[in-house]
Amino acid sequence: MKVVVIGGVAAGMSAAARLRRLDEKAEIVVLERGGYVSFANCGLPYHLGGVIEERADLLLHTPDSLARRFALDVRVRNEVLSVDREGQLVRVRDLADGRVYEESWDRLVLAPGARPVVPPVPGIERAHTLRDIEDLDGILAALAGGARTAVVIGGGFIGVEAAENLRHRGLATTLVEATPQVLPPLDPEMAQPVAAELRAHHVDLRLGTRAVRVLPREVELADGDRVPADLVLLAVGVRPETELAVTAGLELGPHGGIRVDGALRTSDPRILAVGDAAEKTHAHGGGTRLIPLANLANRHGRIAADTLAGRTVTAVPAQGTAIVQVFGLTAAATGRAEKELRREDRPYRTLHLHGGSHAGYYPGAAPLSLKLLFDPQSLRILGAQAVGSDGVDKRIDVLATAMAAGLPVTALADLELAYAPPYGSAKDPVNLLGYLADNLLTGTTPTVQWDAGDGGHGGHGLPVDVRTKAEHERGHLPGSVHIPLDELRDRIGELPADRPLTVYCQGGQRAHTAVRLLRNLGLDAVNLDGGWLTWSAGTAAAAA
Repeated sequence: MKVVVIGGVAAGMSAAARLRRLDEKAEIVVLERGGYVSFANCGLPYHLGGVIEERADLLLHTPDSLARRFALDVRVRNEVLSVDREGQLVRVRDLADGRVYEESWDRLVLAPGARPVVPPVPGIERAHTLRDIEDLDGILAALAGGARTAVVIGGGFIGVEAAENLRHRGLATTLVEATPQVLPPLDPEMAQPVAAELRAHHVDLRLGTRAVRVLPREVELADGDRVPADLVLLAVGVRPETELAVTAGLELGPHGGIRVDGALRTSDPRILAVGDAAEKTHAHGGGTRLIPLANLANRHGRIAADTLAGRTVTAVPAQGTAIVQVFGLTAAATGRAEKELRREDRPYRTLHLHGGSHAGYYPGAAPLSLKLLFDPQSLRILGAQAVGSDGVDKRIDVLATAMAAGLPVTALADLELAYAPPYGSAKDPVNLLGYLADNLLTGTTPTVQWDAGDGGHGGHGLPVDVRTKAEHERGHLPGSVHIPLDELRDRIGELPADRPLTVYCQGGQRAHTAVRLLRNLGLDAVNLDGGWLTWSAGTAAAAA
């Protein structure tokens, strides 16, 4: 069997190497348009900022090392021009000398990846993208030429990574994002701390606007402002590379990626497609999505090799788990966001939790914010988000695993997680999410959300602040009655017995105790989910 793999980075190279481990006799040819294969593209921003000091550390293999270890015929700077399905040939141009030749195949793997989106903006040809080693070298050359100011267009994961690392380089950096928030996959109240962290490190955020013109030393925005830009970096997203699939007559999915089945076969069973060019079955909500993540690309490359080797395999639906570091903060998400569920008019319930990365009495504990979405009927976890300076990766991975296992939200309370004071708490934040869900579902502590109306009071009447005097004076909901929790029993008469009450504290725990007290005494009281921290972050995001 002769297998030709088009694309030699994550998915393509994983498929080729795995296939060699399964079949020593197969002839395997890898054709890569760029000058490098098997490089760590997720590490590109960090070399840009000097965090990864050596460029060579990004180059995991070369054609020679792959030939020695796996007996692969890897050809860089060889661009596939077309796919002939009937003749089982690919037409290839060797970019080194311009020679065009044909390569036969018995099976074909399409792993061309995705290309950066380049908006139709005058002067945009001056902008750089950051997708491969050649892109990185171009940016480094611009920096070596004396660039002192930078504009990053796009505030998603790559955009905030690029902005951070340009600041590490000492450039005055502006981040432009068309939506009202950074990290659009997150919900606004979870993204707001990331925006604050960027501003604290002197990244000039321009949210809710877009670049309309790239000038020789500036970028003009839709609001009329011009910002200095010796360097312009585009990070507005990627589109799947599907030209070869389209011209070969292969079917595309509803989102413009290559349609594949569970074994990653295209509409032509002799041709497989993996990586960012192929659509993935989504674990929550059904249908397919474009999910350009490195772990999925590597995993699906392995599955494609198993399919080629005759094994019976099926790709597990993807959750879209992602994480990003932004200076001193980490933000992560898995599954669905609330904004998606709202657009789909899908029933869900929301939990916000503000805890600590480990036991509060052990030195170094850091704030940790979690958001969980679940189905009120099946109790299935639909999505989760986390933001904090420590412990975010641990919690999002536990929640992603719970989602993949199909655990109901209430089962989180019973997860037996590793505990010692330097690492966690006796009641880990993940366990506490299970407790919150149980309290909500049993009616023990009804909640309202920060954006439920009535000026953020949840549409439930009088806001009651049970925090300390100092906390209240630093900021509170409009119209709040302030009664510290420890004084509540003695001052219960100050609250109207005939009016609904929305009780809040800093993060929700003290308010839970207050709500139980008030409800036991016959008052109509609910807890403002996530307390002051969630309300203030959400209203700040809404006002941005």
